[in-house]
Amino acid sequence: MPVAPWVLTAALAVLLVASIAGSLAFGSERLPLGDVLGALRARTFGGPTPSFAVDAIVWDLRLPRALLAAVAGAGLAVAGAAMQTLVRNPLADPYLLGVSSGASVGATAVLTTGALSGLGVYALSGGALLGALAASFAVFLIASAQGGLTPLRLVLSGVVLSAAFSALSSFLVFLSPEPRAAESVMFWLLGSVAGATWVKIPIVAVVVCVALAAMLAIHGWLDALAAGEETAHSLGVPVRALRIALFVLQAVVVGAVVAVAGGIGFIGLIAPHVARLVVGARHRVMLPVAALGGALFVVWVDTISRVLVAPQEMPLGVVTGIVGAPVFLLLMGRSRYSFGGQR
Repeated sequence: MPVAPWVLTAALAVLLVASIAGSLAFGSERLPLGDVLGALRARTFGGPTPSFAVDAIVWDLRLPRALLAAVAGAGLAVAGAAMQTLVRNPLADPYLLGVSSGASVGATAVLTTGALSGLGVYALSGGALLGALAASFAVFLIASAQGGLTPLRLVLSGVVLSAAFSALSSFLVFLSPEPRAAESVMFWLLGSVAGATWVKIPIVAVVVCVALAAMLAIHGWLDALAAGEETAHSLGVPVRALRIALFVLQAVVVGAVVAVAGGIGFIGLIAPHVARLVVGARHRVMLPVAALGGALFVVWVDTISRVLVAPQEMPLGVVTGIVGAPVFLLLMGRSRYSFGGQR
């Protein structure tokens, strides 16, 4: 019997809150769950804290990290759904249009040349965001100049520019006199929320929430576009304007997420697919499930990355591939799954 979408959404929300709280106990220093809950209760409702050290670890280090992981996962899931609808391709993910590769150029330039050093601790995020937006703008201009924002032109332009940006990042690393430049760049490209702080969360959280609300507001148009361009035109959907809006939306969301968490792969590809498997393809019910599922998955992945090879940490992109690929292949084997009429 299929699960009611609202029941599943509520269950995922509760599970996400519980997972965030539970993840605070894990890391290089294992904390008793009772101490973690005591620290959260003291900060929220007042009262004595278990200890200064526990309070600092939970509130200043691990809670911002868990929240940023949740926001990043939700953002990539929303961007992935937008991308798959935009190009009507079930294999599309948020990095298809070269946004991640463009961000990698900006971040690599900061790490290897000291660019934007005047921004201080925000230099890496600023460079990544500028690179991501520049890459999106380049793809938009090239696709438009070649005849319009059709799915094929967007995909081809994104793939070509992505390869070019990746080559440019490698070139910057090759020229760098810093011996650890390649290691720093690679760790950042594979994604990490280890540098999470409270000041990094609000902006990206607002971007993700606004993007999700905007897509929910036009869920009918998105359903029509996913069914095909002719269907959308026949229903009065402004296809060109909608494609431009989706392009800008996913570029801003991915740029904001990549700027603070690096290139976390796989989430934007699988989260929308798993949501469609569970609740169907209607965007009104699929988007909240995809966003919550993506957030939940990245919180778990971040927890695993902290304990798997402790006291070191694994990049999130490594864990998402190892854990997510078998699960997705198992789910995809269900014969009833389809995307836009394709099986």
